[in-house]
Amino acid sequence: MAISLSVVLLLGIVLVVLIRGGSLKGGPAVIAVLFGFFLASTGMADDIERFLNSVTQTISAIRF
Repeated sequence: MAISLSVVLLLGIVLVVLIRGGSLKGGPAVIAVLFGFFLASTGMADDIERFLNSVTQTISAIRF
């Protein structure tokens, strides 16, 4: 739960930065948010979550 909340927060911040920077207009941003919302309700949501969790675990296992 904490990882998904962090990802949502990070993506929200990136979205705001892109909109404020002029790289992304409001209309396409709304479409992107709606796409993500509806994608989360499909059968692919579990696969996407597992993929993101494995990427997160891989990144956290990297030692510098």
